[in-house]
Amino acid sequence: MNKFKDLHKWMIIPMVIMQLGIFKDYWGDFSDNAWTVHIHYWTGTIWYLYLIIQPYYVTHGKIETHRTNGMVGMFLAGGVCLTALSMMHRDIANAENAITMPDRFGPFQAWFFLGVAVVEIIMMSAFGYAVIKSITLRKKMEDHAWWLISTVFIIMMPALGRGIQNIYVGLNNKDWPDINIMVPIYLTQVLIISMLLFAAWKYTKLKHPATFLALGVNLFIFLLEPIGKSETIQMLLKAFIKG
Repeated sequence: MNKFKDLHKWMIIPMVIMQLGIFKDYWGDFSDNAWTVHIHYWTGTIWYLYLIIQPYYVTHGKIETHRTNGMVGMFLAGGVCLTALSMMHRDIANAENAITMPDRFGPFQAWFFLGVAVVEIIMMSAFGYAVIKSITLRKKMEDHAWWLISTVFIIMMPALGRGIQNIYVGLNNKDWPDINIMVPIYLTQVLIISMLLFAAWKYTKLKHPATFLALGVNLFIFLLEPIGKSETIQMLLKAFIKG
C-alpha cells in the first residue's frame, strides 16, 4: 500500500474539478432546486470527500476508523445511485418541455435529455458494480482501493459536463440557438479519460478491470447523440421511467 501513501492528496484534484463544474448549475439557482437535486448533490459531494479521507486513514494506520467509515460509505453509495436514478423523471420532463417550448430550450432538443437519461442509467449501473466489487475484494487492499477510485471517473461527467457546457454556450450565445452542444460534452470526456489514464498509469492500474470499466463508461458517452435520437431508445426509455 506504500504506492497509495499520497493518494488522498491526488484525490483532492477530481473533488475540486467536480465542484467547479457543478458550482454555477447548483448554487446559481439553489432555492429553485428540487429536494432530490439537493440530496444527490450532497451525497455525491460527501462520496468524493470519503475518497479523500479513506485512503488517508488506511495508509496512516487508522484501520478501524477506515473500516467504520467504510460501512457508512456503502449506505452513502446507495444514496448516490438512488438519487441519481430518481431524477430521471426530470430528464423526461425536460425532453417534453423542449418539444413544447423550443424557443426556451434552443439547441437543447428532446434527444439530448433522453440521451442523458440513458447515459445516467449506464453510469449508475457501473458505479454500483464498482462499489460491489470493492466490497467483495475488501481483503485485497489494492483492488479494493482501485475499484473505489474508479467511481470518481465513472460519475464525474454530469458535474464537469454541465460546467464546461455552460461556459461553451455562454461564449457562443450570439449564435443561439445554432450551437453545437455536444462539443463541450466531447471535450469533457477527453478530459475525464485523460485524468483516468494518468491516474491508472501513476498507480500501475492501466490493465485493471476497474480502469476498463471507467474507460468504457466514458467512451459510451460519445454515443449520447445517436442514442438520444433513436426512436426505439426513446420509446423504451419513456416506458421504463413512466412505468
